[in-house]
Amino acid sequence: MREILKDLERWRRQGRPVAVARVVDLEGSGPRLPGASMAVTEDGQVAGSVSGGCVEGAVVMEALDVLATGDRRMVTFGYSDDEAFAVGLTCGGTIHLFIEPLDW
Repeated sequence: MREILKDLERWRRQGRPVAVARVVDLEGSGPRLPGASMAVTEDGQVAGSVSGGCVEGAVVMEALDVLATGDRRMVTFGYSDDEAFAVGLTCGGTIHLFIEPLDW
């Protein structure tokens, strides 16, 4: 979370809507541990990372939807080891994220 604080503070000063996605659980292996965070503004600017690139695009889309609806949500992304290898990842695993709009 600390890696995104400067961006969050800048966006807060600007009064920009922001959603934050946090890794809350991990099954198997994963690129980022629970607590890893990513912030997304309503125009798609991103700070931080929750997966090291594997599912960041999908997380941005979920975060934008959270900003549009105001609804918090849990989302899950995962690959078996075989599926992961087929798409060029070194290992499978499942990450569970909680995404919510920030209330300045």
